[in-house]
Order: sequence, then structure tokens, then C-alpha cells
Amino acid sequence: MARKRKPNWVLRLVSLLILVGAGVAAWFWWEVQRWTPEESAYPDQGALIAQHHGLVNFNTLSAIGADFVYLEASIGTDGLDSRFARNFAAAGEAGLDVGAVHLFDPCKLADGQTANFVTVVPRSGDLLPPVISLGRTAENCPKKVSDAAVESELMTLINQIENHSGKPVILKIKPQFEAAYGISARLERNLWVNRTRFAPDYAKRPWLLWSANEQLQSEAADEPIEWVVVQP
Repeated sequence: MARKRKPNWVLRLVSLLILVGAGVAAWFWWEVQRWTPEESAYPDQGALIAQHHGLVNFNTLSAIGADFVYLEASIGTDGLDSRFARNFAAAGEAGLDVGAVHLFDPCKLADGQTANFVTVVPRSGDLLPPVISLGRTAENCPKKVSDAAVESELMTLINQIENHSGKPVILKIKPQFEAAYGISARLERNLWVNRTRFAPDYAKRPWLLWSANEQLQSEAADEPIEWVVVQP
């Protein structure tokens, strides 16, 4: 027996639902790319800027609501952000409060990482508290590094950078690092967490900074930037 064909209206309805769903998804994608939290809820807002963001206009960044900016400065023992010096000067000229970020490499010893950081980041009381970004885990290190060794080197790095800056560091802990080491529960430092649009809950203590939109499209840069807010 031949199968009955679906009525034309059913096919039209299915097509319409698909189009509506695609339209809603496109609108949500567009809206998320441009979303930032309301200033009434988070009065202090800013951005994290790195080399891959390209040429950033810091005056425009200030105009769209940034009060401060954190700049990636150093990576592990020998990586440097080639735009740090230019961004540092331009952000200061735009009237933004400025801080520096070091990207922690769990495969390397702390002494070399500290030396890399202090080479490019001046000792200045005007800077915001320094940030250590914790994203990479030791899973793919050339030589096996124990969890205890990672925590020990991180603690050494914290102490050395704090000695250089004269201020307690902020730990920018990404979900994969927290899942591997549970650092937020053991190290008493202010926390910076990541999750676009919705406040994250993976840290074991209240956070100070939140990357509320990790891919914000703005007039300040050609590439999406990381938009950050401060816990009131």
C-alpha cells in the first residue's frame, strides 16, 4: 500500500517553525555578542585586553562604559604580549585605571615566570592589583607535574609578584583549572571568574571580578574583547 503524503499545510508549518527557530537563534547570538550587565547592578565595569585583540581604541573603550582595563603582559617564563607597552600608555592616556595580567604556566618554575612578569610590568602604586590567570593545566606538560607541585609553584609565584607590586594578587580561575585543582577553596585571594551572560558558580568562594561577556563586539576593537564587571 502506498504511503500517504503529508498535507501541504503540515510541511508549510514545519518550514515556518524552522525559520522562526533560526531567527530566534540568530537574534540571541547577535544580542549576546553585544550584551553587557546593567550599570545599575554593576557600577564598575571594564575590559581585559590582549595581543590578539589587535589595535584597541582606549578612548572608545572608556566611552562605551569602561572604568578600568587589565592588560595581558607576560606568559610563563618567556612569553610577552607585544602590545603591552603600547596598550599600557594608551590606556593611561584615556584615563582608565590599568592592571597587568600574567598567564601561569604549570609546566614551568615560578622564579622564571616572576622574572618575566617584572621585566615588563613596572613597580607602581598606581596600578590595579596584579592578576594571575589560571587556565592551562599540567596535563600536557613534557614532564609529569604533580598537583602538589603546581600549587607550590603557584604559591611561590603569588608571593613573588605580590612582593614586586606591593598588593595582593587576584586569581583569574577558569573552569578547567578549578576542576583540576580546586584552587579557589584553598588560596585566600580575590577571585576572577568567567562565564558569558550568566554569573558562574564553579568557584567555592564569592568572586570579585566576572568576565560577563568573553566575546563582546564593540566599536573599541576589530576583534571581540572580554568585558569585565566588579562585584558591588
